[in-house]
Amino acid sequence: MTRRFTGGHMLALMLAFFGTVVAVNFAMATLAVRTFGGTVVDNSYVASQHYNHWLDQARAQRALGWTTRLALDPERHVTAAVGARGRPLDGALIGAVAMHPLGHEVDFTLRFADLGDGHYRSLAPLPPGRWIVRFTIARGSDRARLIETLQ
Repeated sequence: MTRRFTGGHMLALMLAFFGTVVAVNFAMATLAVRTFGGTVVDNSYVASQHYNHWLDQARAQRALGWTTRLALDPERHVTAAVGARGRPLDGALIGAVAMHPLGHEVDFTLRFADLGDGHYRSLAPLPPGRWIVRFTIARGSDRARLIETLQ
């Protein structure tokens, strides 16, 4: 005995197909809203007006010849080795702001101790997880900025 394909079967197939599509769309929209931390820039036109200034700052920073090596020690303190043209850069002031990539954790400021010989260490450890850290290194009127992802 063969079973016939009826209107009820077609209705069940249509409901299953479109129900799956709606469920996936709903799940993706929910994940997108929960994981996006905000806008990159509030006004792209205003940001574009600063573009050439940012390029000038990047050229000036590159001309300093500063190098940095950033890492986490076993206690999750941020360590920085800073050099200038192959020699340690002593006497610099380093500050940083750690931000959670998805904006779920509160941003916090890191302060650094000068260990000498171009080495610096954060006073507080980074909490577990992945962090985007914006560093500012200053010595006299010279200033460099960089962004690193640490985990």
